[in-house]
Amino acid sequence: MTVTCYPRPVTHARMRDLVSFFSALLKGTKGGFGDFVHKLVPSQQQQLCRYAGAQKTPRPEGSEERGSLCPQTSANPDDSRLKPSDFDYLKVIGQGSFGKVLLARHRESGSHYAVKVLQKQVILKRKEQRHVMVERNVLLKGLKHPFLVGLHFSFQTPNTLYFVLDYVNGGELFYHLQREGSFPEPRATFYAAEMASALGYLHHLDIVYRDLKPENILLDGEGHVMLTDFGLCKEGVAIGGTTHTFCGTPEYLAPEVLKGHSYCPAVDWWSLGSVLFEMLYGLPPFYSRSKVEMYERILHAPLKLRRGASRAARSLLEGLLERDASKRLGGSRDFVELQCHPFFVSINWDDLLARKVPPPFVPNVAGPCDVRYIDPEFTRQPVPASVGLSDRCHGGEAGGAFSGFSYMPPLECEVAELLS
Repeated sequence: MTVTCYPRPVTHARMRDLVSFFSALLKGTKGGFGDFVHKLVPSQQQQLCRYAGAQKTPRPEGSEERGSLCPQTSANPDDSRLKPSDFDYLKVIGQGSFGKVLLARHRESGSHYAVKVLQKQVILKRKEQRHVMVERNVLLKGLKHPFLVGLHFSFQTPNTLYFVLDYVNGGELFYHLQREGSFPEPRATFYAAEMASALGYLHHLDIVYRDLKPENILLDGEGHVMLTDFGLCKEGVAIGGTTHTFCGTPEYLAPEVLKGHSYCPAVDWWSLGSVLFEMLYGLPPFYSRSKVEMYERILHAPLKLRRGASRAARSLLEGLLERDASKRLGGSRDFVELQCHPFFVSINWDDLLARKVPPPFVPNVAGPCDVRYIDPEFTRQPVPASVGLSDRCHGGEAGGAFSGFSYMPPLECEVAELLS
């Protein structure tokens, strides 16, 4: 059995947004842009629709498309075509160690995005610039999978980094688990299948995710899973390869990580088992308020599977939460082993990738500004007054540490080149 990956579908609405966005960006550069767009769109739609229906084999690292009309990245903070004042910042929708995530609307196109705003000095003080650049690199590694949050643009000012990402407002899985306690098994099966598909795709690109947890699993407006936050990803770890770094979230850490041993992509399957256990039973499998006790349980306590789950579910949990990574389900043939497990017998994997499997829960969102499923802890915060007010800051000597961060998609570059 082979693992096939499909690019994100290009709908009429998505194409319309692209055209509006690029039209706004290029406004005033050349006359006749509207006529050009009318000629461009039909042929682009046909090509993209044909592409969306084809199977996609991920390109290996370093195999960028030949013949690109302009570079995808810019090392100079002033070279980016976008700037903070191009957006209206509407709500705080998340917060991390280095900054906030904001719901933003592009002023010209009207498109909504999640903009992750990071402070360079905080990142440098904690010596975390490598993780930020890894996140940017992973987002650019052809992540066209339907269950991964995608990067539209990235740009920087002398003091600040901006990731412009897919806006997903169906809520974190963590939010829904807090409200409901646990999920019925069919709902947990659906989410676990979409997560497994996304993880299998990353592994196929030799990327270990390393931070699967309910806070990093979002639901989109239709109810599909979207994994986000790639800051702890590790690149270049093929199936059978290993890495050593201690990182992750305590409740979902695999035993080999806790022991400080080398580990392989199978750590993600342990984390999936922990999340599935929590979806079915309400808490992670070895949870304790004491981290020391929790670590001890992860390393040595027997797995307790209470009643309420099917035999297939218990079998899958036992396979994923196997302490010996070489015997763990997914440890040998990765995602293929999960696809064949009886727990997923109801899943048509091709339909799942094509987003044809109806989600068991559809968030009731009225539109992009509807933030009812986003934690009020974030949405009640005021949008920082400094965001978007100034495109050029003083004291920006930190800029060189993030050389190559800025990104504009190739399609925009091609349009600009054709108009020049």
